Amino acid sequence: MGVLIIVSQLILSLSILIVLHEFGHFLPARAFKIKVEKFYLFFDPWFSLFKKKIGDTEWGIGWLPLGGYVKIAGMIDESMDKEQMKLPAQPWEFRSKPAWQRLIVMLGGVTVNFILGVFIYSLVLFNWGESYLPTENATFGIYADSLATQMGLQTGDKILSIDNKPVENFNAVRVTIFSNESKTIQIARAGEKMELNIPTELTGKLASYKGMFIDPLHPCDIESVPNGTAADSAGVKANDQIIGINNEAVTSYQEVVMAAKDLTNRNVGLELLRGEDTVKTNININENGKLGFIRHLPTHYFEYDTINYSLAGSFPAGYRKSVDFLGLQINAFGQMFRGKVKASESLGGFRAIGEMFGTTWDWRRFWYMTAILSLILGFMNLLPIPALDGGHVMFLLYEMITGRAPSEKVLEYSTIIGFVLIISLVLYANINDWL
Repeated sequence: MGVLIIVSQLILSLSILIVLHEFGHFLPARAFKIKVEKFYLFFDPWFSLFKKKIGDTEWGIGWLPLGGYVKIAGMIDESMDKEQMKLPAQPWEFRSKPAWQRLIVMLGGVTVNFILGVFIYSLVLFNWGESYLPTENATFGIYADSLATQMGLQTGDKILSIDNKPVENFNAVRVTIFSNESKTIQIARAGEKMELNIPTELTGKLASYKGMFIDPLHPCDIESVPNGTAADSAGVKANDQIIGINNEAVTSYQEVVMAAKDLTNRNVGLELLRGEDTVKTNININENGKLGFIRHLPTHYFEYDTINYSLAGSFPAGYRKSVDFLGLQINAFGQMFRGKVKASESLGGFRAIGEMFGTTWDWRRFWYMTAILSLILGFMNLLPIPALDGGHVMFLLYEMITGRAPSEKVLEYSTIIGFVLIISLVLYANINDWL
């Protein structure tokens, strides 16, 4: 069921973004009286799931969910319709229009993606507000995982500032270190203030790191125990606190999680604090390292702040956060090309994207992810790679600057190369997901 929910959310989100992106090309094309021969959600090699001719345009749904397209008459694109290009140019074709009109048509898709990303992000802020944990409210300190400890952090440390600049939002610590390529982090350890130097070679790893890095440290208190779970069979009860596992003392939820991951498919000792009494029992840990209880969330321990936005105030905030996110993406690409971030650790495919939606349908998370994906699609499509919108824009700008259009052969071969490159990257990213 969880996988079905993930797939459903991913397909719905991408369908919304693809259709609106292609409308970004379709509408200016029609405004400039350019014929649009096809408008497709998903690709349709060999056959389509649905198609209907309305006016000059065939509207359809393909079976291959790797994107979508509009086929604009008189344009060299991934359809590689060479026969049409051999005929004399017609006034309703793309190639017959002034360069500035063609540029607007090609920029239409990414423009819609950027506007849509800001719009959805803004409405998420307006409807749900923005809750965050102030860094100073992480009163138990941090849980530092393996990468954090390599940077010199220890479990129990309290974050004070990064490069001597306070970080108000606890969840922004990781992003701040990566995006600013920070050099130092100031902490309090056992009541003493210290400064740690961040190794440069570790900063770039934060972009693709799958671990938690740091987490607000808190006890492992049980909120409830579903019937039939391992915790239920072991006699764990609501309001118990786990204080030991496999004869090792634990003081936090994070320690329980990490210990359980190393004890999969085993029956181990479990020590509980029940009121003022200590209770010992045994529990079977499944193959996923799960014990089967529902814990109290961090909101049970910490005071979170919530920023509520008016409708008018949500749009400037949504714009700022969208720009910050795009800046982070550009920074990540820059670090990847400079060799500071490995492509194999940074590129993700449909599985990686789908898992970010979660196994339960949460509308706040769905629309937030859709906004983020819209911004990513806009950014990726603007890259100057032939066969992407950015590649077409690159050739059009060349034509506008020099007054000479690239030959059809140049456009044809570069489109083939670009298309092969894109497909290769898609395959690489999706194979990388599983490996």
